[in-house]
Amino acid sequence: MEAMDSIKRDFVVVAPEAFRTYAKEHDLKYVSWDFERRNDHSIELASSLKEFGVSVAVPLYEETVSWAGAVNASLWDNPRLFNQSLLFRDKAMMKRKAQIAGLRVGVFQEAENHADVRKFLRRVNEALLKLEGEHPDPVHLKAFSAAGCVGHHVIRSDEDIDEVPMSSFPCLLESHLDGQEFSCEVFVHGGKIRFLNITEYIHLGHSNFVPASDRLEEMRPRIKEACEDLIRAFDVKYGMMHPEWFVTSDGKLNFGEVAARVPGGHIFELIERAYGFSPFAAQVICSDPNTTEEELAAFFPQESEHKGYAGCLMVYPRGKVASKLEVPSELTDDAYFEKHDLFVPATPKVAERVGFGNHYGTVFFHGEDPRRMEELFWKWEEFDFYS
Repeated sequence: MEAMDSIKRDFVVVAPEAFRTYAKEHDLKYVSWDFERRNDHSIELASSLKEFGVSVAVPLYEETVSWAGAVNASLWDNPRLFNQSLLFRDKAMMKRKAQIAGLRVGVFQEAENHADVRKFLRRVNEALLKLEGEHPDPVHLKAFSAAGCVGHHVIRSDEDIDEVPMSSFPCLLESHLDGQEFSCEVFVHGGKIRFLNITEYIHLGHSNFVPASDRLEEMRPRIKEACEDLIRAFDVKYGMMHPEWFVTSDGKLNFGEVAARVPGGHIFELIERAYGFSPFAAQVICSDPNTTEEELAAFFPQESEHKGYAGCLMVYPRGKVASKLEVPSELTDDAYFEKHDLFVPATPKVAERVGFGNHYGTVFFHGEDPRRMEELFWKWEEFDFYS
């Protein structure tokens, strides 16, 4: 909402009923909607937004991607936009579309039960010529439509398979992809990349920084080409994509998955710190077909024009209880330290982690040397801020 104000764009908030009081207090245009509601009355959302004069729907969270696609299909009289949004929500459909388009992906299939997982684990390792007694290569079990790593299980043995709850089925199975994982934040307008950020992951779900170090940045032409292939494969004309890739030791890129909403890991905040523009505003202006070439040119900087490196460390308690917070002066006195939002929880019992959610705050860094930042990540990830 702050980003919309900054670019002088009018907006309507579509949110659950619990948001109503806040919207009224701040005099916000607001439509209450239950995103679990899927029935014949769902078209009412698009009708309500048309009454406000809305021209485009922009998704913020994973669960709203298909809703935004449905609304835009109605607003723009283009039913294909809804089908396109489903590609970002169904990981099996997503992988299949990427494979058809010629992108490098791992071996994958859908699974209905534990027996399917056992068969897939065995066949993958048979194909890798694993001998009896050798450690098997893992396979990954993922929820079809959950965000990030929610519903993600790493399977190495029959015992791992036994621990998967029946509620996880049906799901996607895929082979393990080796290499360094990283993400891109690709702002697209008119089917063209207008700004491409590369986010380097140090420890997935724990630490990352923007822009990437020279090791990845020197691959920018190849990465951009892969992102353009993805844009063509998914027929994306407007908006923002958040693909994740794996780069192998010999420089080949494998496609992991792609989202079409605000990424996790505070990546938008890091982009703003490093480049000086609001990615939230960028997502809006790129989602709007009426944005002009002049507006785009004035908004985005050159990708090489960053001011240092911005990174963050997401902190998780290492024990089962967190009743006391300790932030050492060694950390806060460091030249790369900027701020933190670590907090003492109201309940000392540490919440069960879901995917990479439920971290207890974040430490933000900024500096000129990405390798120094990486050293800080590894150092402070080992420190237990809570006792």
